[in-house]
Amino acid sequence: MNYIVGTNILVYSLCNPSELSKEARRIVTSERNLSVSIVSFWEIAIKQTLGKLNIKSTIPQIEKICLDRDIKILPISSAEIEKIKELPLIHRDPFDRLIIAQAIQNNLCLVISDSIIPKYDVKTEW
Repeated sequence: MNYIVGTNILVYSLCNPSELSKEARRIVTSERNLSVSIVSFWEIAIKQTLGKLNIKSTIPQIEKICLDRDIKILPISSAEIEKIKELPLIHRDPFDRLIIAQAIQNNLCLVISDSIIPKYDVKTEW
């Protein structure tokens, strides 16, 4: 299976792995086909700027950690942006909506702890 990790899963795996479920921890530590969206880096930067996320790592450092762990960084495609228009307005967070669209467009299982996202037609794990 191919996976995309949500922003919170990425942050937990970097800073506080004990917050991950057993299955999420297994996926991020042992699966080889892991991706993270560039959108997650954007979300982390915004939350750091607003003081809502207190992690010391810079975005380039987080990127290096991902690359060192063989986590593929997904760019945003126009098809994924277009897919957002088809998603029902169950979840209003723009970052999550784009990550959901990326998971659907790329046939990826989304590793996420959010209880709303599984209401979409997307494979999820937690």
